[in-house]
Amino acid sequence: MNELHEKIRARLEELRVHLQADGGDLEIVNIDGKCVQLRLRGACGGCPHATMTIKSGLERILREEIDPEITIERVL
Repeated sequence: MNELHEKIRARLEELRVHLQADGGDLEIVNIDGKCVQLRLRGACGGCPHATMTIKSGLERILREEIDPEITIERVL
């Protein structure tokens, strides 16, 4: 695993607590280069705001803090 993937995994682990506080969670399915595949679980899995959580929340944070080219894809 390279340094970028380690940074992404570490930051997502830190962000999980916010999802868990609302009865949800996330699972990292795969990281391929700068593309992260996530599965939302629990309350977040069926939430109508899941796309906004991923794009406006998680992806934005990773882009600002780690690399501006990171993208997150939701896996169902």
